[in-house]
Amino acid sequence: MPQMTFVEQDGTEHKVDAPVGLSVLEIAHKHGIDLEGACEGSLACATCHVIVDPTWAPKLPAPTDDEEDMLDLAFGLEKTSRLGCQIVMTDALDGLVVRLPSKA
Repeated sequence: MPQMTFVEQDGTEHKVDAPVGLSVLEIAHKHGIDLEGACEGSLACATCHVIVDPTWAPKLPAPTDDEEDMLDLAFGLEKTSRLGCQIVMTDALDGLVVRLPSKA
């Protein structure tokens, strides 16, 4: 089974199993990672904002216009910011690393 790593704001890393077909948001919830997802993955908010490790960002499909619009509402955007609900795990993403943005 693929794995991925969540990096908290303080640098703490959580390497978790990441079942194929689940979104990063769903994987976070499955493992008790603090990633809100207020709209439950319906692409209606930006509370599942994650920052993809720069080495992994080019391996992801490009964000849709709708995702880009929602990201405009997120705090602390970076070049590799994405919505966790829009990144669906595949075997090719085994080892994916995402950082949780600051909530300040």
